[in-house]
Amino acid sequence: MANALDSNLLSSVASYYSAKLAEHGIQPRGVDWNSEASQNLRFAQLAKVLPSDGSPYSVNDLGCGYGAFFDFLTQESRNFRYAGFDISGEMIEACRNRHGDADNARYVTTSEPDEPADFGIASGIFNVRLDHDPGEWQQYIEDTLEILARTSERGFAFNCLTSYSDADRMRPDLHYANPLALFDLCKTRYSRNVALLHDYDLYEFTILVRKSA
Repeated sequence: MANALDSNLLSSVASYYSAKLAEHGIQPRGVDWNSEASQNLRFAQLAKVLPSDGSPYSVNDLGCGYGAFFDFLTQESRNFRYAGFDISGEMIEACRNRHGDADNARYVTTSEPDEPADFGIASGIFNVRLDHDPGEWQQYIEDTLEILARTSERGFAFNCLTSYSDADRMRPDLHYANPLALFDLCKTRYSRNVALLHDYDLYEFTILVRKSA
């Protein structure tokens, strides 16, 4: 599938996450998160873009890892169809092994959804910059938001590590985004209905973009 994302950048990130999965297995550390509790708190913020009235919807999970967000949605008893996409073939294999019998889920190894959904989700895919140039990484973020906007019919949500993190806790291989700049980008480019969530006690923020009817 042709796309505008940098193939060398994607290859290095895919290798990083495949190695994490091999080292830690199917658990939050396998996708470079600290704990299940923080992972679920993160998912709860992203899920705020989804319907809360029980109505059906479809969701594309870009950078799905081993499918933990599908587990979260299932626990919430939501009426949904799910598609998970990841650039790591090992992650997609793990998803299929875990959820292969789920009739409302499918998984594809790719950097871009192969069809639109009502909503798009991207959790954690903008965090691990490795040794890539910050300007190159910013372009990757903006290109990926374009993909989310194009393939999400009702709205999308994503998270980033925050530039308001404590300086002594920042790692040189991670990317700390300016939440105000990304809020402005989404507000001016994608929708009038944008929410910035920065009040849930993690060193990150979540942005929700709801498209106008």
